[in-house]
Amino acid sequence: MKFLRSLLPWRRAAAVEPRGGVLALAGFGSASASAAGTPRGPLAHYDSALAGVVLALVVFGTVMVYSASVSLADSPRYNVTPTHFLLRHVIALGIAFCAAAVAFAIPLSAWQKLAPVAFVAALLLLVVVLVPGVGKGALGAKRWIPLGLLNLQPSELMKVACVLYAANFTVRKQDYMHEFRKGFLPMATVMAIVGVLLLLQPDLGAFGVIVAISMGILFLGGVNARIFTAITIALAAAFAAVIWLSPWRRERIFAYLDPWSAENALGKGYQLSHSLIAFGRGEWFGVGLGASVEKLHYLPEAHTDFILAVIGEELGLVAVLAVIFAFYWLVKRAFEIGRQAIALDRTFAGLVAQGIGLWLGVQAFINIGVATGLLPTKGLTLPLMSYGGSALLSTLTALGILLRVDYENRKLMRGGRA
Repeated sequence: MKFLRSLLPWRRAAAVEPRGGVLALAGFGSASASAAGTPRGPLAHYDSALAGVVLALVVFGTVMVYSASVSLADSPRYNVTPTHFLLRHVIALGIAFCAAAVAFAIPLSAWQKLAPVAFVAALLLLVVVLVPGVGKGALGAKRWIPLGLLNLQPSELMKVACVLYAANFTVRKQDYMHEFRKGFLPMATVMAIVGVLLLLQPDLGAFGVIVAISMGILFLGGVNARIFTAITIALAAAFAAVIWLSPWRRERIFAYLDPWSAENALGKGYQLSHSLIAFGRGEWFGVGLGASVEKLHYLPEAHTDFILAVIGEELGLVAVLAVIFAFYWLVKRAFEIGRQAIALDRTFAGLVAQGIGLWLGVQAFINIGVATGLLPTKGLTLPLMSYGGSALLSTLTALGILLRVDYENRKLMRGGRA
C-alpha cells in the first residue's frame, strides 16, 4: 500500500499534463527518471542536482579566486592583503545568495508583471553609470557604480532584465512573431538603445551576450525564420563594422590570429600568449593547487577573465574538462526545465528558463574560447567562478529564478497550482 501511495503524486501529475512525454522531458528527482522516462519515486520539491552543480561551481570558483589572487598582495597596483579578494568575493557571494533566495520566493507570474519595470530600471542604471562623478572607471572602461561593499555593474543586471523582458515581449507578441514591424522591430529598437549605452562604456562583450539572449528567446518563441536569418546577418555585419572602425579592437583581432609574433606577444596578444602558456604548463593533471607561475604577475586578470587558465595550469586538462562539462549540464538542464514549463502551458516561464540557459552557455563559451585562444580576447567573466560581485549577483539571481520555474513545474506535476 505504501508503494501505491507513493505513486499517487505521479498519477495526479499525469492528470494535469497537457501533452504526452512531459515527465520524460524533465528528469526529475535527483536525476530522477530512468532511461525510459519512468519515475523512480515521489516528485521532489526542487532540483537538488541543479542546486548541487551550482554550489560546486561556486565553491570551486571561490578556491580558485583565492589561489589566483593571493599573489596580488605584493603588486604595487593593488597594495592589498593576501585575502583581500577572497573576502570581497565571499561578501559578494553572501549578497548574491540572498538575492537568489528572494528571486526564488517570487512567483513567475509576478516576474512577468515586473519584467518591463526591471528592464527600465536596468536601462536607467546604464545611463547613470555614464554620469560624470558617478560611474567608476578601470582599464579604460567606465562600467561600475561604487556602492561600498559592492561595485555595481549595470550591464550585468541588464542581462537578467533582458531575459525577463524578451520572454515577456515574446509572449505578448505571439500572434505577430511572423511580422517584422510588430514582431521584431520593437525589440530591435530597444536593443539598439541598450547597445548604444553599452558601447559608450565601452562593453562590447556584454552587448554581444545580451543580443544573443534576445535573439535566442525570439527564435525559441517562434520568430519568422527568414526575418531571423536576415537580422542575424545584419547583426554580424554591424559587429564586424564596430570592430573594424575601432583601431584598438581591430588590433585585438590581429593579435588573436598570431599571438606569438614578436609584436603581439608583448602587446595586444600578451594576455592570450600567457594564458596558453598556463594551459601548456598544466598538461593533464596540473602543477598542483597554488603552484601556478603565470598568476605571479605574468597573466593579467588571472582571478577574473582568465581564471580558467589558472585552473588549467594548477589542476590540468582534467579539471578544465570537468568545468566545461558542468556548464554543459547546466545549460542542458535549463533547456529541459524550459521545455517542460512550455509543455505545461507556461510559455513565459519556459522562455525565461531557456533564456537563462542561453546566457550561461554563451558567456561560458566566450570566456572559455578567449582563454584557450579560440576567440579574440574579450572581457567576460566565467559565470559562477570568476571574481566579480555584480556578475555573481546577476548569475545567482537568474539561477534562483530558474529554480523557481522548476519548483512551479514540480508543483503542477503534483497536482497543485504554480
